[in-house]
Amino acid sequence: MADKKVKAPNNRTLTLTEEEIPQLREKLVTQEILESCGNIENKIIQCDILKALAHVPDAFADLIIIDPPYNLTKNFGGKVFSAMTSESYDAFLESWFPAVCRKLKPNGSLYICGDWKCTSSLQRAVEKELTILNRITWQREKGRGAKANWKNSMEDIWFAVKNPASYTFNTESVMMKRRVIAPYKLDGKPKDWQETDEGNFRLTHPSNFWDDISVPFWSMKENTDHPTQKPEKLYAKLILASSNEGDMVFEPFSGSGTACVTAKKLGRKYCGIEINEEYCLWAEKRLADADADKTIQGYSDGVFWERNSLKEQKKRG
Repeated sequence: MADKKVKAPNNRTLTLTEEEIPQLREKLVTQEILESCGNIENKIIQCDILKALAHVPDAFADLIIIDPPYNLTKNFGGKVFSAMTSESYDAFLESWFPAVCRKLKPNGSLYICGDWKCTSSLQRAVEKELTILNRITWQREKGRGAKANWKNSMEDIWFAVKNPASYTFNTESVMMKRRVIAPYKLDGKPKDWQETDEGNFRLTHPSNFWDDISVPFWSMKENTDHPTQKPEKLYAKLILASSNEGDMVFEPFSGSGTACVTAKKLGRKYCGIEINEEYCLWAEKRLADADADKTIQGYSDGVFWERNSLKEQKKRG
């Protein structure tokens, strides 16, 4: 299971040593442990999602972030998820999504990720259980593109709540710092922007289109070999906006644990479910590393920086 490939000097992709694996495995909550103990706070559950959900208490999560398999053929560590008809994908969602929604507190929020092909199915599934408040579209700039079609560079995140009259949304926690190209002054002073050593910037309120996200790649410390890993910066926005310190963040289909890791870095509790043991071990190593390093690429000084801005480049390190 340990990665024995020789990496390039600047390749920071996470790897496991043979010595680390037994120690990390001991931290996992297996189905047997879950059935006998039931302690899920700050835990990664290595189990089939439906079997795990049967032992996860209802209404325990303040925030749920879901990155399910999209409706395309993808190999997840030897287990292949195959593309299907829209009707079959709807049935796949119906098999687990209502059960996940029952884990949400009455004033909780839920985000679910998808691409252009499955987003209509996601909307239908969410509308049956919750109230949709918005659809976020983020720029996923990665890959070479297609010769006979438009390059797929965007993904969606549906934002929904149980009670539209009562839910958490911390606008001031997700402000974005943008460069000012044509600074305007009033009476010789900056108007709605700041003059700094790094350049001219203004803080802007968050919108539902995000073009400041960098997809993890080999030179970034957060990178793993998971085929569909989401960036910590992406999830940091969701967590800061829709939860408070000490809240519980629940991540079904945890993969390499990005939501759990980001939640820990931001002072939240977490719980993840993932069937692939190797992915769970990657998550545990990332969680252990988060004890000493709580930095999130692209987020510093309480604000999110534009992609490739000078300050962000310094923080990437």
